[in-house]
Amino acid sequence: MNQRHVSATEQSTEPTTGPTHDERATERDQEFDRAIARILRGHGDSRDGVAQEASDDGDAHTDGHTAWDGDQLDLADRRALRRAAGLSTELSDVTEVEYRQLRLERVVLAGVWSSADSNRAEAEVSLQELSALAATAGSDVLAGVLQRRSTPDVATYLGSGKAEALAELVAAEGADTVVCDGELSASQRRGLEDIVKVKVVDRTAVILDIFAQHAKSREGKAQVELAQLEYLLPRLRGWGESMSRQAGGRVAGGAGIGSRGPGETKIELDRRRIRGRMAKLRREIKGMGTARVEKRSLRHARAVPSVSIAGYTNAGKSSLLNRLTGAGVLVENALFATLDPTVRRAQTPEGRPYTLADTVGFVRSLPHQLVEAFRSTLEEVAESDLVLHVVDGSHPDPEGQLAAVRGVLADLYAERGASPVAELVAVNKADVADPEVLDRLLRREKNAVAVSARTGAGIEELLARIAEQLPVPDVELEVCVPYDRGDLVHRVHTTGQVLDEEHTADGTRLLARVRPRLAAELERYRMTRTA
Repeated sequence: MNQRHVSATEQSTEPTTGPTHDERATERDQEFDRAIARILRGHGDSRDGVAQEASDDGDAHTDGHTAWDGDQLDLADRRALRRAAGLSTELSDVTEVEYRQLRLERVVLAGVWSSADSNRAEAEVSLQELSALAATAGSDVLAGVLQRRSTPDVATYLGSGKAEALAELVAAEGADTVVCDGELSASQRRGLEDIVKVKVVDRTAVILDIFAQHAKSREGKAQVELAQLEYLLPRLRGWGESMSRQAGGRVAGGAGIGSRGPGETKIELDRRRIRGRMAKLRREIKGMGTARVEKRSLRHARAVPSVSIAGYTNAGKSSLLNRLTGAGVLVENALFATLDPTVRRAQTPEGRPYTLADTVGFVRSLPHQLVEAFRSTLEEVAESDLVLHVVDGSHPDPEGQLAAVRGVLADLYAERGASPVAELVAVNKADVADPEVLDRLLRREKNAVAVSARTGAGIEELLARIAEQLPVPDVELEVCVPYDRGDLVHRVHTTGQVLDEEHTADGTRLLARVRPRLAAELERYRMTRTA
């Protein structure tokens, strides 16, 4: 469908000299009228900046799955309850029966950008991403508008006049929801709803809704609920009949003695209950994280290196995990398809074992509530020996993806007082990416490799680079291990680096590099070198 503008007002000529202050003010006033109002039905048109449906941890360029993705039984379950197209349950005679039409939520997107901190292209990419988020949450995106202003309006986010224009667009499109590309305060949301006369939500609410739909494990559900409550607490709305306002003397209704509210208003009671529930959830999440800490400690004790896969929500992390380990993790053409961390065993080309851990995806302006709630999950990254940072090479702004992920990880390292973990960048979807973009990324990122989880291109090089950057055992020794201690020889091969091996009459002679813990066990079999 063709692009539709909010207004036909256009300036046909450019001033020959620099614009005056009044002209700049007029241009800002008219920016909303010249803003984009694209029809974003379906997958849209990427040439117009329309959002592309992306695959969280899958491949956005295909709806099919390779054999590396496994049976995808979880995906079949997720799609089992989706409405089948082409079927209708509409009644021909509704005189006796009330009928409500089943349909997706119809939304209009609204964004604000300032030339002081971003350019228009970045704002359009952000709006594209919001469109994909809204579609993943289960809505039908009708149109999107952008407005340039120095700062969002404190009362209505867009400003009263521009909010009126948005209300006209909502009425024309028949929308029932407005999604703003930012985090709204309670007053901004209420003020905008009063003008547009439909429900208003912000970017954070959409992301939280997606997480609530996709959370599967007990810990994941608890983390999402905690994030939702943290978001809801400062936004509780009340002050009407249902909130039981306290009053003394003659109140508005004319009642006096006997009409006063309880000692604690309903909104205060709700806040207290939410805080109690949040405290309980934090205790539960902390208890659930104990098992992960114990497993991680066991891996460290056995000197098994760990690699964490981190990256943007549509970069193809789960597809890459499936390709490297055959994990069979869910892959879907949707944002944040997988939330629960998955740890799988892998090995280097020479046979050294290590673990690969898939983590939750990142996104621009990731809600701090989610970062806080999923902190125990993100600790996998801080505790790993290497971070495999996956970036979508076919995305319009891969550098922005890299910066967004690194910003969250930097905050995580700072809070834990830990040093940044070594990073290997995997530029995924190389089979559909622009060669110039790939070349630019590989030149800018000193430690990067181009791969395709779908076709397998570059996987061998990626495995070799991972093996090179895993920590190497630092204790070198020469031992002669008796044949009845084959378990020690096996551990040297699996957790150490064998430089030379010979079978003698007394046992297996090994020249190897091992971890200090294993070196202590082998000390009794150490051979003394003679001059």
